[in-house]
Order: sequence, then structure tokens, then C-alpha cells
Amino acid sequence: MTTADLTRHAVDVLPKGELDRKLKLGRPLRAKLGIDATSPDIHLGFAYVLDRLAEFQREGHVVVLIVGDYTARIGDPSGRSDERPVLADDVIDTNAREFAEQAFRVLDRERTEVRFNGEWLGKLSYAEVVRLARTMTVARILERDDFAKRFGTHEPISVSELLYPLMQAYDSVAIEADIEIGGTDQLYNLLAGRDVMQDYGLDPQVVMTYPLLVGLDGQEKMSKSRGNYVGINDPPEEMFGKTMSIPDSALPQWWQMLVDEPSHPDDPMEWKLELARRLVRRWHGDEEAQAGEKHFTRVLRPRLDERCPPPDRPGRPEDRRRPRCGAGRPPKQALRCPRAGRKAPIHAVLRRLTWGRALLSFPGCPQAARRKVPATRQLERLRTHSDTTKSR
Repeated sequence: MTTADLTRHAVDVLPKGELDRKLKLGRPLRAKLGIDATSPDIHLGFAYVLDRLAEFQREGHVVVLIVGDYTARIGDPSGRSDERPVLADDVIDTNAREFAEQAFRVLDRERTEVRFNGEWLGKLSYAEVVRLARTMTVARILERDDFAKRFGTHEPISVSELLYPLMQAYDSVAIEADIEIGGTDQLYNLLAGRDVMQDYGLDPQVVMTYPLLVGLDGQEKMSKSRGNYVGINDPPEEMFGKTMSIPDSALPQWWQMLVDEPSHPDDPMEWKLELARRLVRRWHGDEEAQAGEKHFTRVLRPRLDERCPPPDRPGRPEDRRRPRCGAGRPPKQALRCPRAGRKAPIHAVLRRLTWGRALLSFPGCPQAARRKVPATRQLERLRTHSDTTKSR
């Protein structure tokens, strides 16, 4: 595999020409990826980056997965407008170990080092932290967009957040990384690693960033903290339903990043169905993909139809109190609560069904109050509905 093949999905490869130089060193390179263990789940967006690491493994290089059990106690401020909450130590430790184990669904265990940065960060003395802090100025840290905006609006920025890029950079020093991979929102942190490595007398790492997969809402990046994600260990029927809930606008990016084939169905609904089949097939196999689609067709679609009677159905008082949708129209057509005059796209309806929220009315609908149903109760209702359908 050539350098062009290894970098064809990358947004940034910095500095230019440095990866070629390192590949000519005649030894396995150490490619690093760091994560914070804020949740035990690996989502599709993160799995995409793991796939890029796996490409380096197939070329004989070593992947070093840095599980940020220690930096999770600070919380990565990248892309945030406020400080992340700090989790309890026992929760972080449990999440970190489960996360690392899930990574081996993508990575080759024999070519992977799993390191917890508490190994070295927990041993730093006060003098060593001060030395590390001298490698970067406050003025440069405040050049980051997220910090600059918060500073400009007089929102609080804790000193612990300012330390986060330095702690992540020290990870590269500790393992002597040749390459560090991350999302585009990590560019600042990854470049900081180059500066710190040089200050410690090491050959600076190559920085490679990759695009961020949008989440189920089609707007924000897929993130565990936002809850808008599909986990690779999600049950097949849940993975299928969540995928079907994404808006049509997210389809091109999901298909390009997660399927990476030029051809796809023209109809948005068929395209989305094929995407859901492909994803469930990869993570659970052919049989589970078929079962996930059958579950979606048998359980979720009937529940959607119950709440969306066709517009040409004879009008009755109870019908006027329920949202309607245009039967036979393209998926992007909206459902409407006639009195509220507000719309809910069909993907939003599916998202409410699959994310564990009962669809009793639309926002602003004066006919009924919105009520949230816990995910456990909603899933139990779906199972009961499924069992009843089977018995018939």
C-alpha cells in the first residue's frame, strides 16, 4: 500500500512529506490513537478511525491505543462550549477496559498495544507538570476557537481544561509516537503533541486527521456525550432502526464513510435500507441483518402507520386529533399536526420510536401533551408487540 493509499481518506497530513520520510526509516512505525473513556461504547464514527489504523497494521506497523483513563478525569474540551462533567474513577476504569476490548473487533490484537495513560500521567511530580506546562503559552492555547469564543464571552475556562492538550501531548512523549491519528476537531491537540515531543528531544509525530461523522440528528458530530450515536455493539434491531432514523441529508456522508462505494440506490428510502443492511451485516452478520430488517418492518413501520393515517381516509373526530402523513409520498415529506401547523419529518418519527421516546404528539400540538417514556419501557412494549404479532 502506497502513501497515497494510506492517506486517501485523510483531511490533514502534516507536515507535508513527513509521512514519506518516516515510512522510509525501515522499521515499523508506532501509530497512536487516544480516546477518553467517557462511555464504554465505540460508535460508528470512531470505528471509522479505527479502520484507518487497521490499514497501518496491515502494512506491518504497530498501533498504540491510548485509553485515556487519566485524561478522562479532566475531559477533552475540543468543540465544547462548556466544561465537561468529571466521571467517578470506578466508572472511568470500567468504561476504559470495555472500550479497549471492543476495539479488537476492528484492530488486530497481535499488532496492538493498549496503554492506559494513567501509567505515566499518574506518576508525574509537580516539578514535571511545571516543566510540561512551560512548553506552551496561554496565548497560544487561547488561539483555539472553542477557548477563544468562551474567553470572548467571559465564560469560565478552568485551568484543568487548559492542561488537557498538554496531557494528551505527553502521551506521545511517553510512547514515542511516530504518527497520531484523530478527528478534525483534534487538530490543535495533535499539533501540540509535535511541539511537546520536540521540546523533550524526540522526533515529532506526523499528524493525520479524518472527517467527523454526523450523528443521528444529521447536524452535530456523532458523540457519546451527545447521545446521537450508533454503537458497534448495539443490538441488530436497534442498529437497523437507528440507521433508518437519520435524515436524508446525512445519507451521502454515511454512505461514503461507512460503505465507501460509488453506487447506491436512487430512492432515499431504499438507499437508507441498503445502508442499514450493510451496517448490521458488518457488525452482526447476514442473519442478524435480515432479522433487523424484519423487526423494523414488523414492529416500527406498523407503529408509524398507526400514528399516521393516510390523508384520504374518511375524517373522524379521533383522526383529527392525530398527526397525519402523506401515504406514498417520498420519505422527506413531513407529518403534520393540523392544528399546530408544525411538521415532523419521517426520520424524526422513527428516531422517537427507536430512541425510546413514545410519539404521542408533535411539539406545539395542542391536542395532547408530550410525554417521554423510558427506553426500557419502550423496548419492552416493542418486544410485547413483536411477540403478539408472532403468535398471530
